[in-house]
Amino acid sequence: MSTLLTVENLKMHFPITQGIVFQKQIAAVKAVDGVSFEVKSGETLGIVGESGCGKSTLARCILRLLDPTEGTIMFDDRDITHLSRAEMRPLRREMMMVFQDPYASLNPRKRVGFTVAEPLEVNGIGTPAERKRRVQELLEVVGLSPEHYNRFPHEFSGGQRQRIGVARALAVNPKLIVCDEPVSALDVSVQAQILNLLKDLQREFGLTYVVIAHDLNVVRHISDRVMVMYLGKIVELASDRELYHQPLHPYTGALMSAVPSPDPKRARGRKPIVLEGDVPNPINPPDGCRFHPRCPRMQTGVCDVDEPELIESVAGHSRACHYPLEHWPMSPEELRQPASVTPTLAST
Repeated sequence: MSTLLTVENLKMHFPITQGIVFQKQIAAVKAVDGVSFEVKSGETLGIVGESGCGKSTLARCILRLLDPTEGTIMFDDRDITHLSRAEMRPLRREMMMVFQDPYASLNPRKRVGFTVAEPLEVNGIGTPAERKRRVQELLEVVGLSPEHYNRFPHEFSGGQRQRIGVARALAVNPKLIVCDEPVSALDVSVQAQILNLLKDLQREFGLTYVVIAHDLNVVRHISDRVMVMYLGKIVELASDRELYHQPLHPYTGALMSAVPSPDPKRARGRKPIVLEGDVPNPINPPDGCRFHPRCPRMQTGVCDVDEPELIESVAGHSRACHYPLEHWPMSPEELRQPASVTPTLAST
């Protein structure tokens, strides 16, 4: 598969200023701080992490809704990092977004037909009659009735409103769709319907997804590869099978241990890994590994001094950790114990 999206050393720092007239920058919130990855055509990349780790900011930078502080964004073999608003306009139809709140993302004063047809009208695609036919086809594709064309958003349930959001994203036949928490505001039963719809549409139209979510089960269900972020950095990147069966970073292991089990017997025997402390301040992140203040594997003199690089420890499985690879994978019980071996610098 060809590479559709390439992100290299992407940084997004929000300045903190002081003063009213002569505003002087005194610090910066390092929301995204040196992120690099690729997305192949037709695949789904899932992004997980705690709130505030930079997932949504990264998504907005990819779509150029925010101008990144540093780095390079290549979309379909074209550098879009510094394109002006006018230069980005032809590319907007190739990159669409599905938002978290299906009600807030729809104009309550506009009928569904107008909302879904708006991307077509903005891009000058088709006549009014052709746009209406296209909208009715899209509504049918996402599991709604073409007769819903003249209804308002408040007349639909949460799942139906999210289907409208998906139809709007599909209107101009995009190559990439970024889904920012697409099912977190929905009931569990409706979540499965939307996720299955997204997978069906991907197979039918050859779409490429970047899916942001907190729920690890959601990411596992829909993703081909999973990227774990912590405090603006990537700590692990692997296929969904590799990541869920053999996590190689202590933070990923802690996240996995917190996933509830549907089996009561297994749930009774499991004890989640409780990380001590809070996520550090992104204005002044810790030296060395950013996870070291909360890491049960931390060793003084290495983890708090040298920042680990994201390296491919196993074929197709990258991690940013100093801990020796030969001691992985570890069970949750082993992760809770203090480290008994000296970590090596990121050479494993």
